[in-house]
Amino acid sequence: MTTETAPADRITLPGGEMLAWSDLPQERLAGGGPLAALAARLVPPGARVLVAGPHDPALLDQLTHAEVTCLLRSHPDAVALAHRAARVVVGGPAGLPDDETYDVVIAAAGLDPVESVEGTRLGWDGVLARLVAAVRPGGALLLRLDNPLGLHRLVDTTPWYARRDDSAWMIGGVLDRAHPANRDQLRERLGAAGLRPTACWAAYPGVSTPTALLDADHLDRGAGSGLFDAVLHGACAGGFTSAMVLQDPARLAVDALHAGRAADLAPGWLTLAHRPADPTTPTVDRDLPVALVQTGSPGIGVLEVLQAPSGRCWGLIPATEATTPAIAPFASREAAYRDADALSGPVPSGGLLRTLLLDAALRRDLATLRALLRGYAGWLADQADADGRIAGAAALAATDNVVVEGERYAVLDPSWRATAALPADVVLARGLWRFAAGLLTGGYAHPWSSTLDVAGLTVVLGGLAGHDLDRATVSDAVEAEAAIAAALHGLDADGTVGLATELHAVAPTDPPMGGHSYQQLREAWLRQREELTRLAALTAWTEELLTSRERALRRAETTIGLLSGSLSYRVGRLAITPARLAKRGARAAKRRATAVLAPKQEEQQ
Repeated sequence: MTTETAPADRITLPGGEMLAWSDLPQERLAGGGPLAALAARLVPPGARVLVAGPHDPALLDQLTHAEVTCLLRSHPDAVALAHRAARVVVGGPAGLPDDETYDVVIAAAGLDPVESVEGTRLGWDGVLARLVAAVRPGGALLLRLDNPLGLHRLVDTTPWYARRDDSAWMIGGVLDRAHPANRDQLRERLGAAGLRPTACWAAYPGVSTPTALLDADHLDRGAGSGLFDAVLHGACAGGFTSAMVLQDPARLAVDALHAGRAADLAPGWLTLAHRPADPTTPTVDRDLPVALVQTGSPGIGVLEVLQAPSGRCWGLIPATEATTPAIAPFASREAAYRDADALSGPVPSGGLLRTLLLDAALRRDLATLRALLRGYAGWLADQADADGRIAGAAALAATDNVVVEGERYAVLDPSWRATAALPADVVLARGLWRFAAGLLTGGYAHPWSSTLDVAGLTVVLGGLAGHDLDRATVSDAVEAEAAIAAALHGLDADGTVGLATELHAVAPTDPPMGGHSYQQLREAWLRQREELTRLAALTAWTEELLTSRERALRRAETTIGLLSGSLSYRVGRLAITPARLAKRGARAAKRRATAVLAPKQEEQQ
């Protein structure tokens, strides 16, 4: 959209606008992701909303039930968003009328991009004070704060202090006292500005486009939560696939969770703060989510987890038609699909089976491994029908989607379902193969022989689980894994075949599939070097054996040659030769006599 076609009556230019600059994020999530879902939940119908700073346009699409005013510093961004908002103010916070207040102020891009470099600079505290003044009594502010010690900086190959891109107007670290550096400092700043913080969500894997928002207080207390474990691993494993990182962010996030520091290690936080209302104004009790997660399945929307008196329960914020991308052209229900209606009811508690197995393998705790695997195999056997086949969610219950609490096993997310029932041994082999592939390619220490391949380790794990799996069953499980992954990711027939070939070729010396880190690549290189060293030693031993055999053969040939040329050998040959000739003559005479006498005997009979 250009300035000539933009609704000029909606754009206000009080001065200080940036005419040749754009802040709109290039990376966007379907429907705005968890951030848009959270904003839509916080904004009541008919409310007056101020969206300060650059946000995904899909977020504005989720606020059609409210009167939205955008505060931007970029004129091109104002033109692009003018048809999505009731009014757009361009030029920074100084352009806001002093007498205007709002029910909700959203600054989910932080405060730095709210301030224009062409106008009077207010600083972080000055911008906060101006936005707080725009919150009516009883209203709320949703504010983002980046974490200078977040996971994204710990795994980034480029140091944060070396940024030279255009958006890095200034670079601040923990020594920058103008910005709060943690949640405690942020709460102090908000309290000093007259707001009362009520909730805080940790944003993963990044703050600009988070695919998971997790309540920070619940994260601090949820060290053994299989739900948080699976969400953090999924978000970080899928959020860093486009660039090389220093170390595995998913492993780092899970370790931080079990150490009680996942909230402190988050790339950023979204804090909700309220301005105290007049005593006569009733407060609105909103049921705030414990977690908001976007898993990337087309049309599924955003999963939410709510805290009920009886425990956590699933919820679903469906995607709207305007913000839902078209389903991949080859997506089908041939092997697997996702059933949104299954996302209801309580969230099963317990630890994630994959993490428990990895921990036991690292500690060489075979007793725990055997108990967990036998429990997993027994639970799968209980899900099978009379024909020994498993259907529904249990058919896709791999170790990364099963939680364990005591003797109880349960599917964490029951919405992933198999279209057709699978043999129970194939289901077990698929779950064990996925774990074995992650264990070997991830470079984890384990108590088994280093010469085992992925299929061989799967057979060993099946033995620990009390099942006699063979390589043919493992091969069927890999084919099932390829078909399921192809259906869930919308691959065509050629893509499915290519994926199956790639999965069959997974070797212990390979790095993990997906995003790569320098640590993982180095470990893969070390495993390859060990394998090459072993093969070189085997080759050297084989060559030495062949050389010794060749030497022995040459000695034998020499001995035979020496014996063949000796006098005794020649005399012996002269003595033996007439005897051989006589023996041959006797045999010939016997054959002739037999040939003559045979007809006569037949005539006499």
